[in-house]
Amino acid sequence: MARRDEGPDPKENILPGEMRLPERPIRGKFWYDYISYGSPILSGFIFMTGIFLFYLFWKGLSIPPEFLNLIGGNFMELRVLNYFLAIAREENFTRAAEQLHVTQPTLSRQIAQLEEELGVELFVRSNHNIILTEDGMILKRRAQEILSLADKTKRDFLHKDENLEGVISIGSGEFLATRYLTDCIAEFRKKHPLVRYEFYSGNADNIRDYIERGFLDIGLMSEPIDIRKYEFVSMPMKEEWGALVQKDSPLAEKSVITPQDLVDIPIISALGEFIESDIGKWFGEYAGQVNIVAKGNLLYNEAMLAESGIGAVIGIRLNYNYNNLRFIPLSPALKSGTALAWKKEQIFSTVTSTFIDFLKKYSKGITCDKR
Repeated sequence: MARRDEGPDPKENILPGEMRLPERPIRGKFWYDYISYGSPILSGFIFMTGIFLFYLFWKGLSIPPEFLNLIGGNFMELRVLNYFLAIAREENFTRAAEQLHVTQPTLSRQIAQLEEELGVELFVRSNHNIILTEDGMILKRRAQEILSLADKTKRDFLHKDENLEGVISIGSGEFLATRYLTDCIAEFRKKHPLVRYEFYSGNADNIRDYIERGFLDIGLMSEPIDIRKYEFVSMPMKEEWGALVQKDSPLAEKSVITPQDLVDIPIISALGEFIESDIGKWFGEYAGQVNIVAKGNLLYNEAMLAESGIGAVIGIRLNYNYNNLRFIPLSPALKSGTALAWKKEQIFSTVTSTFIDFLKKYSKGITCDKR
């Protein structure tokens, strides 16, 4: 009985030492199709995405679900996320296409494919402009994070052992202790002048969040530090708390400020839970009578509120003079510590690891000098 024509037998007509690729599988087997039969661009993208996923694992991060959707069916390239962000920024396909140096039909086709793969509409289109949908705004945030991490991953690998270079990402609150950090960087630069630094300003919650998400390598923040999650080096000085009041205020005549002095005064404080904070505990029995009218995470902005007559700021002493404000220490005295912290059991790039080792030795030297 004659058999059906099922194509050439793969065992036939093979010369000694020759390897035949197996028959192409059914359509839709993306991985097999493109990896077996060749696409240099895609292969490069697969390699870079592998590095990115390894970086997420390295930083102890979860992979964003939107990113998993992007790479699931058709392995969307990072450039499409750049296209998407350009359209979101310009709110116009034509202007975005000109900026990206691609044709408008190409750009429209790429976005249509992206929307199809994600199963959502990313833009609300009109004759004059386009705006992001709610799903589009979610993807915008994720796309910015993905591209930022991909760029940081690439930079983390750009170093030479004999001539250290790379970027160290550092977060810091507003502290007098920041000077120790900058002095340490100045000394480190004498040995490694090619290293660059990225600074992010924020409060402890912001900095911890950015460390957890991999955007920051280390952060200078208020103590206490969670020793279960972070390694850290305590700074050798304490931050002094006080009140910033207008110079023509009756409080400006005092040498110290007590909790009773602030009971009837509008207060501007740091973000966070007031009662459970060190300041809330300092107020003691008067904590329930405090009138908080504003909160902030940067002392400069809070000081501007005080200069405008909104209230008195409760914060730490900084090496800065405000024209119309006076800093008065609290009584009983309140002081707090700060520390440079980084994620525990983390595998860092060579440049960051070298800096952390230098930081530990530098801090020991400062501590010895202070004794």
